[in-house]
Amino acid sequence: MIEKDFVVEGLRRTRIDEYLEKELERAGYGGMDVQVTPMGTMVVVYAERPGMVIGRGGKTVRAITQKLKSKFNLENPQVEVKEVDVPELNPRIMAHKIAAMLQRGMHFRRVAYTTMRRIMAAGAQGVEVTISGKIRGARSATAKFTDGYIKKCGEPSTKHVKEGFATVQLKPGVLGVYVRIMPPEVVLPDKVEIEAPKVTETPSEESEEQVEAVEDLEDLEDLEDLEDLEDLEDLEDLEDLEEDLESAEETEKEDTDGEESEK
Repeated sequence: MIEKDFVVEGLRRTRIDEYLEKELERAGYGGMDVQVTPMGTMVVVYAERPGMVIGRGGKTVRAITQKLKSKFNLENPQVEVKEVDVPELNPRIMAHKIAAMLQRGMHFRRVAYTTMRRIMAAGAQGVEVTISGKIRGARSATAKFTDGYIKKCGEPSTKHVKEGFATVQLKPGVLGVYVRIMPPEVVLPDKVEIEAPKVTETPSEESEEQVEAVEDLEDLEDLEDLEDLEDLEDLEDLEDLEEDLESAEETEKEDTDGEESEK
């Protein structure tokens, strides 16, 4: 059945994850991803210190590859190691750091607040740290610490919020550390941005007066141009009159010369 195949594949990936977490705890194991390709099965390992995952001369990564092939029946497994860019935003790494600090004897409140400050300083929108077990005395108790904004239910809480878990063995008993982080790049579906209204300036009385003054100045310039044109037309008329007088004098002179020649 198809459902059974999904369950078997899910169990195998969970066992691979637990094996890698146990083997690479000192390397800052931050999770893994399995990708099936035509060339084989690609296992991508995310770690804070990838050099420790690879080992001297690739010894550690070759041993892990052989183990994945023999113990988990992966076909032609290939291990790729990637460094975690911001370890403070990886909940699994931070949960193991909290467990390590608790094992060194630090107080759980100090550990929780210090870790939350580091996570929020890295740009997270919200963080929740839960420490449960015998933290105060003989009775089991749970201490929860939150900072920022983090989704608690619905699809955004399962899709966008990252989770990490770690355990630590102390003298009173076992403590469980649960870390939830909402990364900075998450955009929630109910986020609405309101744009500022566009303000249009209405013309004031002073600006209206300036416009009227400019219009009056343009009318005055047009009037001066018109007067100049009229003066030019009068000058042309005067020149025409002078030409007529000169032609009349020449005609009269010619008539006088003709009469004298006849006599």
